[in-house]
Amino acid sequence: MAYIELEEGLPGIRGLLAFSPATAKPMCELAEALLGGPHTLTPAEREMIATYVSSRNDCYYCQTCHGSTAAQHLGGRPADYDLIHQMKQNYEAAPLSDKMKALLAIACKVQMGGKHVTVEDVEKARQHGATDKEIHDTVLIAAAFCMFNRYVDGLGTWQPRDPEMYREIGKQTASLGYTGRDWKKPLKTVPTRES
Repeated sequence: MAYIELEEGLPGIRGLLAFSPATAKPMCELAEALLGGPHTLTPAEREMIATYVSSRNDCYYCQTCHGSTAAQHLGGRPADYDLIHQMKQNYEAAPLSDKMKALLAIACKVQMGGKHVTVEDVEKARQHGATDKEIHDTVLIAAAFCMFNRYVDGLGTWQPRDPEMYREIGKQTASLGYTGRDWKKPLKTVPTRES
């Protein structure tokens, strides 16, 4: 049960977004800019950064939602979900590009505290092909998800353990993005951008 009165049946950040529309709008716009907008990193790669940081912060709702969204962006197959699980357990051993591994190393350091990131971490990412924009956005995604995770967990939101619910959230988010959605709408069907 959440520490404040939230609308029943809305898990994780959904309940908080419905509770506070004034803060929901800029938070959703930030998430869309970081995870859904045009970029040289794919939506799946950016969702993986959010997922990894959320797993390091032990935020079940965020790591599972964003992991499912990343898997959906990859194709939604069982192997895509397996890859996300592998990445959370040990990204260095997961079948990811060297650039992605270097960016996840930076995200990990940001999760511990921004001053943990070193010049060597940034240079390693550059050596593997990361641009300054990709490095910048990795740091910003990691920092933003520390905030999102603490928001979700700090108010004790409901975080069900139903894997199918998170698959639906992943499908919905991969299809619709983060802005212009009705966060009070129950998760029964997964509409598409066309419906």
